Amino acid sequence: MSVPQAVMLAVLAAVVGLAVGGLLIPYVNARQSQRGEDDNGLTMSQVLDLIVLASESGIAVVDEYRDVVLVNPRAEELGLVRDRLLDERAWSAVEKVLAVGEDVDFDLTAKHPVPGRSRIAVRGVARPLSRDESTFVVLFADDDSEQARMEATRRDFVANVSHELKTPVGAMSLLAEALLESADDPDSVRHFGERLLTEARRMGNMVTELIALSRLQGAEKLPQLEAVDVDSVVHTSIERSRISAEAAGITVSTDSNSGLEVLGDETLLVTALSNLVENAINYSPKGSHVSVSRSLRGGCVNIAVTDRGIGIAKEDQERVFERFFRADKARSRATGGTGLGLAIVKHVAANHNGEIALWSKLGTGSTFTLRIPAAPSDAVSEDEEAADAAQRSPAGNTPAGMKDSGARPVARARTNGVEATR
Repeated sequence: MSVPQAVMLAVLAAVVGLAVGGLLIPYVNARQSQRGEDDNGLTMSQVLDLIVLASESGIAVVDEYRDVVLVNPRAEELGLVRDRLLDERAWSAVEKVLAVGEDVDFDLTAKHPVPGRSRIAVRGVARPLSRDESTFVVLFADDDSEQARMEATRRDFVANVSHELKTPVGAMSLLAEALLESADDPDSVRHFGERLLTEARRMGNMVTELIALSRLQGAEKLPQLEAVDVDSVVHTSIERSRISAEAAGITVSTDSNSGLEVLGDETLLVTALSNLVENAINYSPKGSHVSVSRSLRGGCVNIAVTDRGIGIAKEDQERVFERFFRADKARSRATGGTGLGLAIVKHVAANHNGEIALWSKLGTGSTFTLRIPAAPSDAVSEDEEAADAAQRSPAGNTPAGMKDSGARPVARARTNGVEATR
């Protein structure tokens, strides 16, 4: 448990004590005197029970024999007590409290989280029930997931920055020295100046993407989700990549407008799809073709970006969404990539309760499919169409429009100016 939480618990205990002793007792006594023989008023025991039950912290009291004499529902939700049995880690803390008479912190975070559920960090503190009572210990437990996630994000950010910025910073330093030594040679000045500018831009892109990724991974919540026009997202993303596509001699095409909508944040969705389109351009040979298509399937809008590029080796396909992972490091450096684009796509999908799927074959190309839950109206329409198709189709046949794309989910959600590289 963090220091602020420990202080908060102490303050809370003091405030509750003062409130109960200084305010509730006179209030209850006054009510009882007014009611006379009427026993319908709250007793002190009932008031204390209500306070414990309403607490957002898990609270339990145990004796020296490990018997749980008091527990609230929140303590059971957080795993402090299960079936009237105190957690082993909490009991170890209680034994220390009984031995030394001082507060002891403990950690109840699950070592092996349940698949499909987000990991919950639970921190607690055990302390003597009172200075005069040495046979009972009170335990408090709190969901510390938010702070743990923020701390992990901070550590990752610092580690990533210190590791990845060394290369461009070192290159810029060497190029600056070369510029100074070539002051009398205009051609050399221009050559080193252009390279210096390239490294500066790459470092700027990396910082921008690191900040964006930290926000997606951290505690910041998405803005209010609203209906987003999928066609607008597709056209905006393609337009962003038009210059780089023309420079690489790549043709980017898309299917006809779909009229589909998803619930989400348009800016983030455009960022994610732009990364996929830019990624396809960067890894396609000159003169090849990149296509963007959209469809409605299984209550989700699928936006697929297909290239005819070099493809991704099977052993690398599970790792392409990791930060700074590059399947082709030389090519990534040559295109100015940062290794963060696909990680951003993964987290944008997760924050929209969606997923990113990948199909790829070396020498053939790749298809990245962004799947986002459709807006309610589209999902209902699809259900109606599927029902009609099922009635028209012979038994055992797949309804029209429901062919398997073959894309394999790689990053599934649990909850929720960018250049993409592998």
